[in-house]
Amino acid sequence: MADKKKDVLTGEEVRTLSDDQLNDKLVELKKEQFNLRFQQATGQLENTARFQKIRRDIARIKTDQRRRALQTQEG
Repeated sequence: MADKKKDVLTGEEVRTLSDDQLNDKLVELKKEQFNLRFQQATGQLENTARFQKIRRDIARIKTDQRRRALQTQEG
């Protein structure tokens, strides 16, 4: 069970990553999301809950990227 919990990024973990690490993680998650969509289309997908986890992780990363961008604009 512990390894399944590790699949999900927490907000704290996202905030500790550098900008480059965030970009790399975002690309990785988008590739995984694409692969899951492909598996679903071919009927090979077993874990449908992974879709939601990936979407939320992508949202966490994009939110933190936006927060960082706004902070640099403010000064």
